[in-house]
Amino acid sequence: MRGAFFRALAEVAERDERVHLVVGDLGFGVVEPFAKRFPKRFVNAGVAEQNMTGLAAGMALSGKIVFTYSIANFPILRCLEQVRNDVCYHNANVKIVAVGGGFAYGSLGATHHATEDLAILRSLPRMVVVAPGDPVEAEEATRAVVAHEGPCYLRLGRAGEANVHGGQINFQLGRAIQVRDGNDYTLISTGGLLDTAMQAAQLLDLAGLRGRVLSMHTVKPLDEHAVLAAARQTNAVFTLEEHSVVGGLGGAVAELLAESAETAVVFKRFGLPSAFTSKVGTQEYLRSQHGLTREAIVAGVQSILEECRAATAIARD
Repeated sequence: MRGAFFRALAEVAERDERVHLVVGDLGFGVVEPFAKRFPKRFVNAGVAEQNMTGLAAGMALSGKIVFTYSIANFPILRCLEQVRNDVCYHNANVKIVAVGGGFAYGSLGATHHATEDLAILRSLPRMVVVAPGDPVEAEEATRAVVAHEGPCYLRLGRAGEANVHGGQINFQLGRAIQVRDGNDYTLISTGGLLDTAMQAAQLLDLAGLRGRVLSMHTVKPLDEHAVLAAARQTNAVFTLEEHSVVGGLGGAVAELLAESAETAVVFKRFGLPSAFTSKVGTQEYLRSQHGLTREAIVAGVQSILEECRAATAIARD
């Protein structure tokens, strides 16, 4: 996703001289091509994320479109006051990019695990929260946040993510992408677990369960129409995110379903507990330790659907 983002960023910067990039002294392997191509529109603020964010807000208020970029929690949590007061309060045209969502930097420990970011950024007024599911979505998301007037948070994976989409997609902020259809259940994914969601759905096909998969690349604003349609048209709704189950995609969907008078559907969140993990390892290892593998999702979906069938049979009797 990181490479896809920088390709798209260079493309939009070529067309729009307002596009600037401010970094926190990280990511030189992917940042240098932009810096060399657009030297007057690149600033390295150093390891000073509060300054980076304040600088970006000031530049944006002078008419520029400014991207801030760093890894994991650094461009958001370390400078949350500046994000809230300088960027959101002034509706500044700043696009905050965090590379390494979830456990992408798993071996570096909890300080580098971005597992509460969606919840925190989603709570800020005026902030649009975007977590693309694959490199194709990451490119389109970059173009979309440039076009959007106001603060945006773009949560990326790290590198090596598979392309789930085979071709062009219709990407719109606040509109989910239906990757496949089905009526037995719906699996709603955000961020880099989209490929896992698709693999789980394919395994569930073998068990005779045909499911719908939605890529909810925009967590805020949530595509309420897509969620409510899934609740009406399928037997159960599941959310999947490499993030705490508190306040992220699962929280947003739960809030919507709880307040909707028109739907009553079985619902479950697949995500992380609200806890710091004591384990250290690769992203794949940490996902497996927290039930975020295709096998764990298949087992969870099957268990819930079996309970639903049993409850329906008892009610009929």
